[in-house]
Amino acid sequence: MNCACAHQNGFTSPKWRFAGLPSNTMLNRLNDALDFQGQALTLRSQRQRLIASNIANADTPGYVARDFDFAQALREASAALPGPASSAQGLLRSSAGHIGAGAGTVASAALNYATPSQTSLDRNSVDMDRERAAFVDNAVKYEATLRFINGHVRTMLEAIKGQ
Repeated sequence: MNCACAHQNGFTSPKWRFAGLPSNTMLNRLNDALDFQGQALTLRSQRQRLIASNIANADTPGYVARDFDFAQALREASAALPGPASSAQGLLRSSAGHIGAGAGTVASAALNYATPSQTSLDRNSVDMDRERAAFVDNAVKYEATLRFINGHVRTMLEAIKGQ
C-alpha cells in the first residue's frame, strides 16, 4: 500500500490509497451494491401497491387480480443498472448530457393476470387468502431489504470513521 501521510498532504490523519486501484473503484462497488438493493426495495414497494390494489378491489365485479414476477423484474432492473455486469449490454451515451437507459428508473415489470382459484358469480379473481399471504410475504421481504441497506450504510460509515 502507498501512504500519503500527514507530512505529505497537509492533513492531520493519514490517507491510505491502495496501489494499482483507481480511487473510485471502491466507491463504484459500494454504489453498485446500494443501487441493486435500492432497485429491489423499489420493486418490493411497487408489488406491495399492486397487492394492496388487489385487496381493495376484492368486491369489485369483474376485477382481475394482477401481479408480477419479482425475480424477473429484478433481473431486468439490475441489467439496466450501470456497472461492470451490465456495461456490455447497456446503451452508450454519445454526450455527457445524455441520461443512461437505467439511470434512476426501474424496469417496467410485466404485469400478469392471476388465475382464479375458484369461480365466482361476479367474475372477480381476487383470492383474499392468497393476497393476504402475498402481502405479508412481500412486507417481510421489504423490511429485510431495508434492514440490509441500513446495515450496509452503517458498516460503510463505521469503516469511514475507522472504528
